Amino acid sequence: MLTERLELIPLADEHLDEEIGLDADPEVTHYVWGRARTADEVRESHAQRLDRGRQVDGLGFWVGFLHGEPDRPFVGWWCLAPPHGSDQPDWRTSPGVAEFGYRLHTRFWRQGLATEGALALLTHGFDDLCLRRVIAHAMRDNVGSQGVMRSAGMTRMRSWVGEDGPEVEYEVTRHAWFSRHLT
Repeated sequence: MLTERLELIPLADEHLDEEIGLDADPEVTHYVWGRARTADEVRESHAQRLDRGRQVDGLGFWVGFLHGEPDRPFVGWWCLAPPHGSDQPDWRTSPGVAEFGYRLHTRFWRQGLATEGALALLTHGFDDLCLRRVIAHAMRDNVGSQGVMRSAGMTRMRSWVGEDGPEVEYEVTRHAWFSRHLT
């Protein structure tokens, strides 16, 4: 997938070193785990991401690189994957629902790249996969991620206190997506 500034390609084993570098930054992982991750922890997460990406054709994880630059820097990753978690819909019993997420290097924050990648994946989800609904989660005090979700057309639907503290869920439905993008 190409956007104005990003090349999004499916996550593969060759991207593990980039993931390890990304998760080694405690600012990047602050709202996810509250600390940097070890290389072994990232290897385990990488395998889980690859497994989730294989569950449903067309869903998965993509790594993003800036295109048009000589060194083609690694920006981060985006996902449009089967929902997971004990309070999330099960893809097998609720097909047409996917979970959106992303993680970017801090040097690429506040440049619109997270939203640019989000819009590309949401377009793929609704246009190519005919999804009915896409959800996303963030910690309640992660206002940056919530801003990306709103910029991508998602609406806050609920909040709750999870294992790691107060969380929020955003969503965009197929109807809302096409209402916004076909006018």
